[in-house]
Amino acid sequence: MDPAIASKVLPQGLRNRLSASVRLAPDPRVHYPGSDFPAALADAHILISGWGCPALTGDVLAHAPGLRAVMHAAGSVKSLVGEAVWRRGITVSSAADANAAPVVSHTLALITLAVRRTLSMAAGYREGWPAFEARSGADGRTVGIVGASRIGRRVITGLAKADAGYRLLVSDPCLADEDARLLGAERVELADLCRHSDVVSIHAPLLHETSGLFDAALLSLIPDGGALVNTARGPIVDTAALTAECASGRLEAYLDVTDPEPLPADHALLNLPNVLVTPHIAGAQGDEVTRLGRYAVEEVERWVAGRPLLGEVTRQALPRLA
Repeated sequence: MDPAIASKVLPQGLRNRLSASVRLAPDPRVHYPGSDFPAALADAHILISGWGCPALTGDVLAHAPGLRAVMHAAGSVKSLVGEAVWRRGITVSSAADANAAPVVSHTLALITLAVRRTLSMAAGYREGWPAFEARSGADGRTVGIVGASRIGRRVITGLAKADAGYRLLVSDPCLADEDARLLGAERVELADLCRHSDVVSIHAPLLHETSGLFDAALLSLIPDGGALVNTARGPIVDTAALTAECASGRLEAYLDVTDPEPLPADHALLNLPNVLVTPHIAGAQGDEVTRLGRYAVEEVERWVAGRPLLGEVTRQALPRLA
């Protein structure tokens, strides 16, 4: 993984804990692109990977004849594992569950800001104190959740528990009506969700079907004064179409991901008063990343003991994951 974050993800205490279950490599330093990464796997049975790990291609795995498990101390493994990994029957685990809690907290905060049209209110403050009728609260506002994913479900639950007076909608082709009700939301088609939501929050995975999903036509369905929240993947939203909507002042946007990422320094989205763009910070940051390392270490312990992994990623499930 990237040496800049390795000491946070796997501090000495976690490395000591690891050594109780497995024999660590003689030189457990981090290997990174441009180093002797493939050669370092020569005697490895387990790889703990993280942000910046090179893809496990067939050429890389040729240097790792004994590799049997990959514990990814981060979220998505889509850029890490491919056919070569599955052909070898290597077990793969992701710490996405450990990374979900910060994303959920961040998203709930953004939705709270969005329902009150915080960015527009802050920008208007320069022109004077807003009249009472211009203000917006949560009661009766509709929040639409796109994607009943690991994070999407937790966001729905968090909003329902907040008892803030929201009406909750969810759109996901794989979600049953009854399951939506159990979460505390009503399942609707995506177009209807956009038409009836004051805030639309995206939690779908980036797939061929979802790339560019929020195009000009879909964005136009969100009511005037509405907001789009995206803590999922940038390419799900057509950047040019969203920029046009926000530049007109019709919509607000709260974006932790963009397309491209990062945006050019002079991009309009970075300069509009009704748009908040953050540099992909919703997931575990700073000392929080230790939770990812802890999750990976616990997965190693389970794997060595022959117990089921909590974060196992299968070849069949991978296409539907973020």
